[in-house]
Amino acid sequence: MAAVIVSLSFFANTNATKGQDMSAQETTRVRAPEITGGRGWLNTDKPLSLAALKGKVVLLDFWTYGCINCIHIIPDLKQLEHKYANQLVVIGVHSAKFENEKDTENIRRIILRYEIEHPVYNDAEFKVWQNYAVRAWPTQYLIDPAGYIIGKVEGEGNAAILDQTIAKTVAEFRKRGELNEEPLKLTLERAKVGDLPLAFPGKILADAKSDRLFIADSNHNRIVITKLDGTLLETIGTGERGSANGAFDKATFYRPQGMALEGDNLYVADTENHLIRSINLKTKTVQTAAGTGRQSRDYFLKGPARTVSLSSPWDLQLLGRQLFITMAGMHQIWKLDLDKNEVSTFAGSGREARLDGPLADAGFAQPSGITTDGKRLYIADSESNIIRAIDPAAGTVETLVGGDLFEFGDVDGSGDEVRLQHPLGVFAYRNKVLIADTYNHKIKELDPQARTVKSFLGTGKPGQTDGSTAAFYEPGGLSVANGKLYIADTNNQAIRVVDLKTKQTSTLNIKGLQPPAVLAANVSNESDVAPNSEETKLPTQTLRTASDSALSISVELPPGYHLNPAAPQRYRVSVESGDKQLGLLSESQLGATGREKVISVTAKSLTLPLRIPFRTHEPGAAALRVQLTLFYCREDNTGVCRIKTLVWRVPIEVANNSSGANEIRLQGKLLAE
Repeated sequence: MAAVIVSLSFFANTNATKGQDMSAQETTRVRAPEITGGRGWLNTDKPLSLAALKGKVVLLDFWTYGCINCIHIIPDLKQLEHKYANQLVVIGVHSAKFENEKDTENIRRIILRYEIEHPVYNDAEFKVWQNYAVRAWPTQYLIDPAGYIIGKVEGEGNAAILDQTIAKTVAEFRKRGELNEEPLKLTLERAKVGDLPLAFPGKILADAKSDRLFIADSNHNRIVITKLDGTLLETIGTGERGSANGAFDKATFYRPQGMALEGDNLYVADTENHLIRSINLKTKTVQTAAGTGRQSRDYFLKGPARTVSLSSPWDLQLLGRQLFITMAGMHQIWKLDLDKNEVSTFAGSGREARLDGPLADAGFAQPSGITTDGKRLYIADSESNIIRAIDPAAGTVETLVGGDLFEFGDVDGSGDEVRLQHPLGVFAYRNKVLIADTYNHKIKELDPQARTVKSFLGTGKPGQTDGSTAAFYEPGGLSVANGKLYIADTNNQAIRVVDLKTKQTSTLNIKGLQPPAVLAANVSNESDVAPNSEETKLPTQTLRTASDSALSISVELPPGYHLNPAAPQRYRVSVESGDKQLGLLSESQLGATGREKVISVTAKSLTLPLRIPFRTHEPGAAALRVQLTLFYCREDNTGVCRIKTLVWRVPIEVANNSSGANEIRLQGKLLAE
C-alpha cells in the first residue's frame, strides 16, 4: 500500500501553542490505511482491524521501547484511555529502532514493565510506519469513527490537544448516531503472568564496607537491601506508586533506578517521579533531595534543589560532594551540589546527538549509566550506542567507543569500529570499565586508555543460564564488591553474581523476599478471572449411578518450576447440565448427599494432583466444566512467573452399569514459554 501523507492545518509539537486545532483540512480527507504487514498483536486475543473498529475513535501511537520520549507519553495515553474508555481505542504500533526491539517476546516484557493496557502491534518491518509516512518516534495519528484520518502530532506534550480533538470527535459522531460506545474487551499480557519477589530490577549498588547490596526493585516501586550474600535486611517503600516521604514502610517511589551511597545517605534516581530521593539509612526515613515532581522542559537551569524540575533521572554517581545525574529525558548530564543544595545543568546542549567537545556544546542521546574512576566520568550513552568520557577538570566530553544513533550491533574492537546496542550500565573497576550492553544481552569490558572493547560475559542471546557460559536478558545495572560483579538482570527479574576471577555466574537467592503486600492484595481480588485459558473437551465418560465419585486432576509442570506458594491457586467445578444426575460436594458436605451446582476454591496451599469428590444420582446425561488456574514459577523465583488456566469440558453418561467408572481423570501440561 502506498504511503499516506496527510496535509494538516497545523503541525503540533512539543511547543504547541494554545488554541491549535488538530483537524485535517477538508481537501485532505483520507481513509486510514489498515494495520497490516507486521508480526502480530499483543494485549489482545485476536487481531484487530480499523474496519472492525468502525464507530470508535482510534489513536495510533508509533513508538519504540528504548525511546525515553515514547516512555514519557505513556501516562498521557493512559489518561486518555481511562477518560474515553468506551469511545477511544489506543493502539500502540511498535516500529522498532533496534534489532533487539523487533522480537515479540521482548515487546511483551516491556508491556509488562510499563503496564501498558492497550493493544500493541509489532510493526517490525515498518510496514504500518511507511503507510502512514511516519518520520519520528513518538508520533500519534487520530482516526475518526468513520475510518478517516483526523490528523497527527509528533513528540511529547500533546496530551491537551489530543484530548480536545477526541472530545470534539466523540461529540460530533455521538450526535450523528455513529459512535460505538460498547467497551472493547481485551486480553492483557499481565493476565498471563504472576508476580515475583523482584520486578524488572533496573540498577544495583554493592558496598563492600558495609556488606550491603542495594537493589532498585523498579517495578515494585521500592528499594531492597540485602547483605552481599543475599540475606534480606530491609525493603523501603510500600510498593505503591507515589512520592510520599517518611518512614520506610510509608514512603513511596515510582520506578526508581540508579543509586549512590554517601555514608548513611542513599541517593536514588526516582525516575518516573522526576525526583532525586535521599534515604537516611540510620533514621530509616525518606525525603526528597531534588526536583519538583513535574517533568522539566528546560535545558539550562540552576537553582535550589527542590525548586528545579528534572526529567527522567536514570543514574547517579558521586564525585567528591557533587552528585552527577544522567538526565535521560533531557539528553544531558546534570549535577546536585550537596554542599550548596543546588541543581544545575553540567554537560550537554540538550540536542540528541553524538557530539564531542566543551561541556555546553556536547550532544548526548538518552544517557542512562554513569560511573567514575575518581577523575573522569564514564557515560553509557544509550541511544547513541556509545561510551563517553567526561573530564570535569578540562571541561570536555569525548567518545571512547561505539557507533551513533543508527549505528549499532555487536562488534568488539577499538574506537569507532566497536558496536554496542543500547547499553544502560557502566562500572569502573581496576582501570577498566564494565559495560551492560543491554540489548546484546552481554557484559563487555572497555579499556578506556586503549579504547578497546571485548565481550566479557553473555551469549548475545536472551537467556538465564548460570555457570561458565552465562546468559542474561537485557541487563541494566552493574556494581562490584569483594571481587564479585553484581548484575541487575532486568528482564530475568533477578540479581546475578559473577566471580571475576573464574567468571562463574550464579543467581542470587534472596530468602524471604516477597512482592509488596499491595500487589498480593490485587491478585487476590482477581479470583474470578480466567487468564491465559486453554480448553480441552473430553469424550463422554460413563459413570455408575448412585456412587461416590471423584475428579482426579494431574498437571505436569515444566522441569525446574514449582507452584508459587504465595499466589492464590484456584479451581472451579460446575455442573452445566444434569442436575439430577450429579451433585458436587464441598469439604463441609463430604458426608452429606447435597447437590451443589458449583464448587469454587481459592487457596495458596493447593497441591497437585487434586482430588475433587462428587456423587452420581439418577441415570441420564450430564456435563461438567472444570477450570483450574495455576501460578507457576522457576524454583529460584526469577524469570517470569506464569499464569495458566486449564479448562476441561466433560460430557457424562450416568448409567445403571456395574462396570461404569467412579473416577474421571483429567490431565494437563504447562510450558515454560
